[in-house]
Amino acid sequence: MEAVRDKTVVVTGAGGGIGAALARRFATEGARVVVNDLDEGKAKRTADEIGAVAVPGDASVVVPAAREALGGRIDVFCANAGVGTGGGPDAPEDAWALAWDVNVMAHVRAARELLPEWLARGSGRFVSTVSAAGLLTMVAAAPYSVTKHGAYAFAEWLSLTYRHRGIDVHAICPQGVRTDMLAATGAAGDLVLTPTAVEPEDVADALFAAMAEGRFLVLPHPEVADFYTARAADPDRWLGAMNHLQQKLEQAEGRP
Repeated sequence: MEAVRDKTVVVTGAGGGIGAALARRFATEGARVVVNDLDEGKAKRTADEIGAVAVPGDASVVVPAAREALGGRIDVFCANAGVGTGGGPDAPEDAWALAWDVNVMAHVRAARELLPEWLARGSGRFVSTVSAAGLLTMVAAAPYSVTKHGAYAFAEWLSLTYRHRGIDVHAICPQGVRTDMLAATGAAGDLVLTPTAVEPEDVADALFAAMAEGRFLVLPHPEVADFYTARAADPDRWLGAMNHLQQKLEQAEGRP
């Protein structure tokens, strides 16, 4: 893709899964890539594999170090790092705080660092790995669902606010993707996500198609658009269907 050749790209949470697939695809297309991950070893493995630079650490504060590693300029930032916190209101306070910090505020902090540079030159691309849960919801995972709604809302706000000033924004909203995060979802993931799960590389393909077409919403599972439409058109019917899934989950887990 000529649009990313020789561009500088940062991908957070790129030690594996979707992040590694995104980093690999950008590198294949000729971009210079920084691989960020909280796990230093994973970041270095991915970077070594694709000829990139590893900048491990907290995704919330990676921009200055990544900019330096890329020679002073970031063209594309992929806010991909995320946590899949399960549970409901009973989930511990620190679990809710972590989900909010990683799934939402890391995106906000990155944008805060990047926007002055991008607005000054009239170009920049922000890619937010959200989830279909950000458009819909996910059973048994209130912190994840709520914060992914927040991540989607922030990406949407960035796009509507800055698109006339040269800032491109994309929100990636897949359902199940065959990653360690999916494997950790247990019965809920088995019921809702696993049957239609795609590979991380399919997510990268969907992003590049959206970039080529100038689309904000990236749907590796195209059927999510129909679910989103149905949710908006008849919320009670949609909630009833989701409650039916909740009941099936409770039965599968042997709950009374």
